[in-house]
Amino acid sequence: MSVTRNTAGNPSRMLGNRWRGTMQRWLNRRAPRARTITLNHRRLFILPTGAGFGFLLMLALLWLLATNYENNLVFALTFLLVSVFVVLPVHTFANLTGLHLQLLRTRAAFAGDFAEVDINLRREGKRKRERIQLAWPPEEGAYVDLCDRASADVCIAMPVVERGRVQAPRLRIKSRFPLGLFCCWSWLDLDVEFLVYPRPVSAGPLPVGAAQTEGECGEVRRGYDDLSALKPYQPGDSLRHLAWKQYAAGRDLYSKEYESRTDGRLWLDWALLDGRDVETRLSNLCHWVLQAERQNMAYGLRLPGTRIAPALGPEHQQQVLQALALFPKWGN
Repeated sequence: MSVTRNTAGNPSRMLGNRWRGTMQRWLNRRAPRARTITLNHRRLFILPTGAGFGFLLMLALLWLLATNYENNLVFALTFLLVSVFVVLPVHTFANLTGLHLQLLRTRAAFAGDFAEVDINLRREGKRKRERIQLAWPPEEGAYVDLCDRASADVCIAMPVVERGRVQAPRLRIKSRFPLGLFCCWSWLDLDVEFLVYPRPVSAGPLPVGAAQTEGECGEVRRGYDDLSALKPYQPGDSLRHLAWKQYAAGRDLYSKEYESRTDGRLWLDWALLDGRDVETRLSNLCHWVLQAERQNMAYGLRLPGTRIAPALGPEHQQQVLQALALFPKWGN
C-alpha cells in the first residue's frame, strides 16, 4: 500500500519558501539589478570557511595545552596564530572590495547546451587581486587574477534548458584568498538575458521542393491538383480523366491533363511537420536550418504569422533561429 504525501501543505517547505522569498527581496534592495556594479561593504559578505572553524578549534586546543602545562612556547605560538586569524578577514575582504564588474555581451545558445556571457572585471589602485571566482552554482565558473593587469574579460557559462529569452539568476563572485580560512562573496544581478534557440532534432532530409508555391514562382509538374488542358484521347488513358461533358456535346473524345505547381526553392515550412507538437516542430525546423547552412543552400522559413524569404549567411541564419526561439509557447 503506497501513501501519497501532500508536500504543498508541508510546514517546513512553506517556511523555506517564505525564507527564500524574504532573502530575495532583501537582496534586491541591497544589491539591485545593474549592468555595471562596484563591490563595496553593502554588497559583500564574509564568514569563516570549514577550514576556518577547524583552525579555531585548533587554537582552542593549543590554548588548553599551554594553560595546563604552562608552556610559554605554546602560548607564543597560540598568540601568533590568533593574530594571523584576526588579520585574515581584512585581507580577504580587501581582495574583492572596490572591484568593478560590467556586462559586455551574451551569446545565444541552443536548448540543452551552455549559454556564455562576457564580463569585464576591473580593479582600481595598485593592490593585486587573486583567485577571484565567478560562477552560477553549481557550475565551477571561471577564476581570474588581477596581478599584472588592471582589468580582464571573463567568459562564464550557464546551462539552459528551455528556448526563448532566459533571464539568468544572480551571479556569485567569491574569494578565499589568501589562506582559505575565510570566504568573501556576493550575489550580483548584472541583468544577463540569453536568447535560447530550440534544441536541434533531426527530421530527415531537407524538404527541397516540398512546399507549395506562392504566386507564380515555382516549378510545374504533372499531377492531380489543377486542370491544365485537354488532349486527344489515346488508348490507355485513364477513364477517370475522360472529358465526358465535351463528348456528350458532340465533340471528339478528349482526356484531361492535370498539373501541380511546387516551389523549387527550399522552404522550411511549419505545415510540413503537421501532426507533431509545437516544440518538436521547432526543433525539427532548427535542425533543417543548420543542415541547409552546412550544405550552402538558400532557405526560407514559414511559421504561423511569420514569413522569412529564402537567403543564406550568418545574419539570415540568426534571423531564422531567433524567429524559432521567440515563437509563442502557447502556439499550436
